[in-house]
Formats: sequence, structure tokens, C-alpha cells
Amino acid sequence: MRILAFSKKSCTFATSNIVKITNEGTTVPSFYSQMIAKKKVMELIDERMAELDAGLFVVSLKISSNNIINVEIDKEDGNVSINDCMSVSRNVEHNLDREEQDFELHVSSAGLDKPLRVLKQFVKNIGREVTVKLNNKTIETGELIQVDEKGLTIRQEKRVKIEGTKKKEDIVEEKYFPMNEIKETKIVISFK
Repeated sequence: MRILAFSKKSCTFATSNIVKITNEGTTVPSFYSQMIAKKKVMELIDERMAELDAGLFVVSLKISSNNIINVEIDKEDGNVSINDCMSVSRNVEHNLDREEQDFELHVSSAGLDKPLRVLKQFVKNIGREVTVKLNNKTIETGELIQVDEKGLTIRQEKRVKIEGTKKKEDIVEEKYFPMNEIKETKIVISFK
């Protein structure tokens, strides 16, 4: 395959079976497609979430260069349902034109096994046990008791030996971690 001519408006290749005529009459290679605008997808997601009024929020929106759209959503109270995912997915899918831009769409819940990534997720999980991995490779586990944009605080309960005796005493300690020192924070999954 040899490129004969290329400009913003047209593209001509020596092999004609890979050239596609667009509505404007310009030629574009069939493997080339414009990336779907992230802003447009976000507007469609926000529109549906506002209609549902169920406390849904976006955790992650990624669009690859070949228009694979991955959306992760969460809910302020409770869990994301399949119907929540379907509703958001349908609104995006029905409002993007596949004739103009082909795409693949995946909408899912954020998942318990993934780290917390946005402030609303941290707030939702206050009172739950979390594991905090720090940039210096230290790992701390405790109950998430406070969070804001700057950092989070966990409460740890420990049994400590009292000096001079064989007895152990329960102590409660609160530790604060600035967000810029945290590599990741995950919910501790317990089956108790």
C-alpha cells in the first residue's frame, strides 16, 4: 500500500479496496475513523443519570483510539443494578450514529475488586474497612472514617502488650494520609 496524496480533506491510497467515500465526498481509508468525542459521551451519560435520579456517578470513562468506549459507574447509596447499566448504555448507543462513527460500548459497575478512584466512592465507603497502599510501599488497613480532596483518615484497632506485664490492651489509633502519598485504596472484602 502506498500513499499517493494526503490532506485534511482527502486521502488517496494506491489500493482502492481500503478507501471509503464519506458523505462530504472526500476519501478516507476505511481503517481510519475519528475518535468519538469524550465530551459528547459524557453529556449522554450525565443526561441519563439525571433522568434516573438514582445517585449514579461516573467513576471512569475511557475511549480508545479505535472507539472502544468503557464506562464504569457507581451509586452513592447501594449498588449499581443491571438496569442502571442498561439504561446508561442505551442512551449512549441510541444517540451516537454508527454510520458516522463505529464504536463498541461497555458499561459496568466499578466493582469491589478495583481501587477507589473518585471522591464520591470514598465518601460512600466511610465506615467500611479499607486497605491503603502508600507510594513508599507501606500498607495500612483500617476503618475509613473521614475523607476529603486532600486526604483520608482510617481508624485502626490493635492489641498491644503493656510494658512490664504479660497483659495486652486494645488501643484505637487514627491515621491520616494525604492523597498525594496514596498509591491506591481498596475495600476489604469480608465474608463474616
